[in-house]
Amino acid sequence: MRSLFLAATLTLLSACGAIGFPGVYRINVEQGNIVTQDMVEQLKPGMNQRQVRFIMGTPLIEDSFNQARWDYPYMLRNGDEVIREAQITMHFEGDKLVNITGDYRPDWAGEQNQQAAAPARDELPPSK
Repeated sequence: MRSLFLAATLTLLSACGAIGFPGVYRINVEQGNIVTQDMVEQLKPGMNQRQVRFIMGTPLIEDSFNQARWDYPYMLRNGDEVIREAQITMHFEGDKLVNITGDYRPDWAGEQNQQAAAPARDELPPSK
């Protein structure tokens, strides 16, 4: 009876993920938009939203309350371990790109523009 109880407990714990199975392969899971420095370097101030979308792809987050901001988050993980993480935000005035903040920035997107465009937003730490 005791061994049956122990077997049932171990089975339930392993099903919940509390005890992992040794030797089980975990795949890398990519979430969000894959963005590289080369992609960001192609962006120029004054580009319209259509041109930015052509280079960067569709943003993962388009705030319906703030049409002037597009967010491109990215995360690569293996199981519970985060391998790489990045965040990029595009700032527009009307239809024109005015600034880029986040982990990848072109040379023209300086620190002064970054603070003016997003004073309340904390930046993510650089990717590993």
